[in-house]
Amino acid sequence: MDYLDFILAAQKLGEPRGIPSICSAHLFVLKATFRHGLAQNTPVLVEATCNQVNQFGGYTGMTPADFVTYVHGIAAQANYPLDRLILGGDHLGPNVWQNEPAASAMQKSVKMVQAYVRAGFTKIHLDASMCLSDDPPGGLPPELIAKRTAQLAKVAEEAAPDKNRLRYVIGTEVPVPGGAFVGQETEGMHITLPEDVEQTIGMTRRFFNEQGLEAAWQRVMAVVVQPGVEFGDDFVLEFHPDLASSLSKYIEAEPHLIYEAHSTDYQTRQSLHNMVRGHFAILKVGPALTFSLREAVFALANIEKELFQADQCSNLPQVLNDAALRRPEYWMKYYRGTSEEQAFKRKYSLSDRIRYYWSDPMVQKAFGHLLNNFGNTPLPLTLLSQYLPGQYAHIRGGCLQNNAHDILMDRVMDVLEDYENACSIQGGGQ
Repeated sequence: MDYLDFILAAQKLGEPRGIPSICSAHLFVLKATFRHGLAQNTPVLVEATCNQVNQFGGYTGMTPADFVTYVHGIAAQANYPLDRLILGGDHLGPNVWQNEPAASAMQKSVKMVQAYVRAGFTKIHLDASMCLSDDPPGGLPPELIAKRTAQLAKVAEEAAPDKNRLRYVIGTEVPVPGGAFVGQETEGMHITLPEDVEQTIGMTRRFFNEQGLEAAWQRVMAVVVQPGVEFGDDFVLEFHPDLASSLSKYIEAEPHLIYEAHSTDYQTRQSLHNMVRGHFAILKVGPALTFSLREAVFALANIEKELFQADQCSNLPQVLNDAALRRPEYWMKYYRGTSEEQAFKRKYSLSDRIRYYWSDPMVQKAFGHLLNNFGNTPLPLTLLSQYLPGQYAHIRGGCLQNNAHDILMDRVMDVLEDYENACSIQGGGQ
């Protein structure tokens, strides 16, 4: 049985099983993910978004086939079995081409969906919710969203090497990309109404049937909803199971469906566990992983300054900031305030935009410089206690090697451990 099917079956039996969806292309995040999956003997779900990876390269410069080769290579280096790896495509639809007319945007979406499924992606989130340049203003009617979703599903069915392996996710009620703005920390977040879920399911099923996709509908396994979670620059909206109880209850009557929750980053371990118990069984996480990596990198940069002369240091935090200033399009519209406030957010915001700059050649050079400075030499325990107390404890406990490479991955694995705990029955969220 496919692991996603196992999770669905377990949920319908009242067993709180789930799976984190790793939404990152960063080498160290993926290395940490596979190391953690191997240690825990758990399947790994890695997803790419339409902006990140598409037939034109996306912001990573990778096509879907390139991304598969890239991820498979990292998994092989970690000795992680490929038959336990699940690859997903997120928000597959015309999102990238919102400024184009519907005809051209949808045609490009068709090519993208084809590229994803032909490359071996099997978990496919179909999202046709965004208005295109010649669509009526004011938001798309639900019927048109459902119709376009079904059209893309038909494309996937026809392009897949083995359509029986495909598992579809529909719906799109997700938080603002990049995080919420000031005010939402007190105003709260709209939680999807059960009647809206019912409408999404019913309309999408109808258009699937009109396309002759009755069999494909049986492979629709999840609906994206907003359970009331979000994060901004310096706040997190926690999941409250009582506020989402009617939403959780509704899906229990759907025998083949569970929920997918986006932007679950920075939720507490207990909140993640409560989400899984509430049938939000697929937990998307991305910025929290690169944020934890950034924390560890900055900590190592501080240790570097204590151990090396100024002209020998990588100055990686400054190099990252310089890269962001050269290409402000990835953070400018997300970080409000004065220039000083924006500078602070570029470094420390929970809505991590640094993740867009790790591939910059100058950043890569500085990152390599940082790691080369430390090599395999153990770091002073005193400085680890000062700057990386969690990893200090792991080293003292004998479960972590004292070198910069492993320390970076271990910090990312701290986040992964919260998700693993929440997604397993044994964890219990404690």
